[in-house]
Amino acid sequence: MVRWWIQLVVAVVVSISREGTFVKGEDYVTYDGRSLIINGERKILFSGSIHYPRSTPQMWPSLIAKAKEGGVDVIQTYVFWNLHEPQPGQYNFEGRYDLVKFVKIVQQAGMYMILRIGPFVAAEWNFGGVPVWLHYVPGTVFRTDNEPFKYYMQKFMTFIVNLMKQEKLFASQGGPIILAQVENEYGYYEKFYGDGAKRYVKWAAEMAVSQNIGVPWVMCQQDDAPDPVINACNSFYCDQFTPNSPNKPKIWTENWPGWFKTFGARDPHRPPEDVAFSVARFFQKGGSVQNYYMYHGGTNFGRTSGGPFITTSYDYDAPIDEYGLPRLPKWGHLKELHRAIKLCEDALLKSEPTTLTLGPSQEADVYDDGSGVCAAFLANKDDKTDKNVVFRNVSYHLPAWSVSILPDCKNVVFNTAKVGSQAAAVEMVPEELQPSVALPSKGLKALKWDIFVENAGIWGVADFTKNGFVDHINTTKDTTDYLWYTTSITVNENEEFLKKGSRPVLLIESKGHAVHAFVNQELQGSASGNGTHSPFQFENPISLKAGKNEISLLSMTVGLQNAGGLYEWVGAGLTSVKIKGFNDGTIDLSRSNWTYKIGLQGEHLGIYKPDSLNGVNWVSTSEPPKNQPLTWYKVVVDQPSGDEPVGLDMIRMGKGLAWLNGEEIGRYWPIKSSKHEKCVQECDYRGKFFPDKCFTGCGEPTQRWYHVPRSWFKPSGNILVIFEEKGGDPTEIRFSKRKTSNLCSLIAEDYPRVDQESIRKDGSENEKIRPTVHLKCPKNTLISNVEFASFGNPTGRCGSYSKGDCHDPNSRFVVEKVCLGKNECAIELAQENFDKGLCPGITKKLAIEAVCS
Repeated sequence: MVRWWIQLVVAVVVSISREGTFVKGEDYVTYDGRSLIINGERKILFSGSIHYPRSTPQMWPSLIAKAKEGGVDVIQTYVFWNLHEPQPGQYNFEGRYDLVKFVKIVQQAGMYMILRIGPFVAAEWNFGGVPVWLHYVPGTVFRTDNEPFKYYMQKFMTFIVNLMKQEKLFASQGGPIILAQVENEYGYYEKFYGDGAKRYVKWAAEMAVSQNIGVPWVMCQQDDAPDPVINACNSFYCDQFTPNSPNKPKIWTENWPGWFKTFGARDPHRPPEDVAFSVARFFQKGGSVQNYYMYHGGTNFGRTSGGPFITTSYDYDAPIDEYGLPRLPKWGHLKELHRAIKLCEDALLKSEPTTLTLGPSQEADVYDDGSGVCAAFLANKDDKTDKNVVFRNVSYHLPAWSVSILPDCKNVVFNTAKVGSQAAAVEMVPEELQPSVALPSKGLKALKWDIFVENAGIWGVADFTKNGFVDHINTTKDTTDYLWYTTSITVNENEEFLKKGSRPVLLIESKGHAVHAFVNQELQGSASGNGTHSPFQFENPISLKAGKNEISLLSMTVGLQNAGGLYEWVGAGLTSVKIKGFNDGTIDLSRSNWTYKIGLQGEHLGIYKPDSLNGVNWVSTSEPPKNQPLTWYKVVVDQPSGDEPVGLDMIRMGKGLAWLNGEEIGRYWPIKSSKHEKCVQECDYRGKFFPDKCFTGCGEPTQRWYHVPRSWFKPSGNILVIFEEKGGDPTEIRFSKRKTSNLCSLIAEDYPRVDQESIRKDGSENEKIRPTVHLKCPKNTLISNVEFASFGNPTGRCGSYSKGDCHDPNSRFVVEKVCLGKNECAIELAQENFDKGLCPGITKKLAIEAVCS
């Protein structure tokens, strides 16, 4: 294999001579067709995506520490151009945008970094991460051989590269960054750009390499990535992926352990067994670097979500949940997987695999260098049937759709379908808002609310008038979600609907994303598109009076398009407005004279900012109005008790925006998914996963709780501001604390019995151990109750276990004796603990559910 030594050595030398800043060049990164080579050492690497602006600087150390504890070696992040360059040449790296601080925390944790500079990122992020202002630079077309786009892209990429060099953050300088990415999934969309696409790919690769960063560049989903740029895979499965050169390693930049959510849709989940299967298969088939997109998804604070219609939560069903808690058992199952594969690292990197057929859908890949270093992966690709296979004269049981890992080619230390790590039940515990002033009654009724109501339609001076409609996005340039379209009609007193008491019908067509329709200041109804189809139609009876009637339509965006061919040209806003039911038939207002106003008065006044609150004519009350549209609510509260993560419960509100102490919590919209769609009680992990496979939450709000980071709170005097668009009940708003309440574990006698720690590289005899249940409560809590324990053939899952017809009556006593009053405990499936002679002929299991408090 030809290694990419020459280019990188030259790159490092050039960087030293040109920049004069590289003081530590020994941490070079090279590659060949098998792996990355860091500091001359081959590596198998597990990576996890954590996006710095989707959490807070105060959360970064614990998120990174949890990733490291979970067996992750590398943190991967995009760089978000529209955050860092909100206006041409004006840069922002403060607070959540402090990229350098984030990279340095990764470095301090002793981990590597993959920096995806893009600068197009997709990522379900507003406008795909490209600044909206760039769309309005004359002659600009994104992501093709277009001079304005290339100019600004290179300028920003060079700025980021120089910032990293200045802080000595590339591995070639002794920093943690071992790979960088240019562009993102462009291969999906090349067809939209004609001949300019190939020229653009070549230019982008050459421009990136010319930055002389001393580490390799990657392009994901780019089969024609030119040398020396590595093409990488993004998918649910990448075991069959082959790089475009035998001299490039097999890199998986995005393994999706879940999926994103859109407002009004169901909640997608990917089972941990299938995630583990995909990872094991990737390394079985010669993979070198695998990244979970996402490992922690986090939150789309403010108006940063894209889509459109992407929720404020970007939880992604990731191994670490939106709030920063490990998602169990997914986090623990993958941690065990990483340990098992790392035990195979020597064999994987020192030998070529031999593939053996073990059955019609069963195979083994054996890595044996002939010197005693040997590892094997036994796969059952059958998505329905468990199989027994014979490997090296030993019989092995392989559950359907699973991989068994044998770091010594003899002993199974892990099977992807056998989840032995603990599960957890997590709940949101509500806490009423507490006023920050000493009042006799410290309950909800003691709260003092300040109210400010928007005018429905034009406030202040109109921005402009026009016959017909304008595009919403071209008008607001995404400075706000909101654009008012207003006009008026005169109704003759002879209209039949006035005499009969019937109501004419308002008909609206829009390119997206949502609208609230007001007539004479009264809300008549609302409509919206959805995550799969932004355009929509509105048809609703309205109340008109004789004489002049004001029609005010509040058009809204819910995040801008974030991907697709020529995506920046996708518009939004009204295209047709008609009223049917007049004596003369239907009136078409589409070409009428419309008056426009960009944004809300409250936004213009900045009334969500703590230092701007006093310039507003708030009305104070202890009984805030309910179900009133276009209403700003302000209340001053204490922080919630304890130190658990906090979510804002908006189940009784309609749609709008929320802030705490001037920090943007984001869009809230507890719209429900359809109860008529398909959801599952339990997901069958077997068989290929796809986003629609395992939904929950039918008929429930897509997002009820909205993450409010603990660091945003002060002990008291916290200013919570809500803008409610269509009406809700603010007295039902709560802070809810995210707590792990119950722990569960279910493990069987046939689970892997070899302690991973006891696998010796020197080939010494491995120590057989018994399957063991491990339980561990969150810090500062103890196991206070054992709600369920059964050794035998229990059924169900965490929260709903039940005894089978085989049950050891001493099960609960044994578990309580070992575990009560402890933060963690371990129970072996051993004869001294349980009656193993019970129910001969069946594989027995131990299921436990315990309470932490």
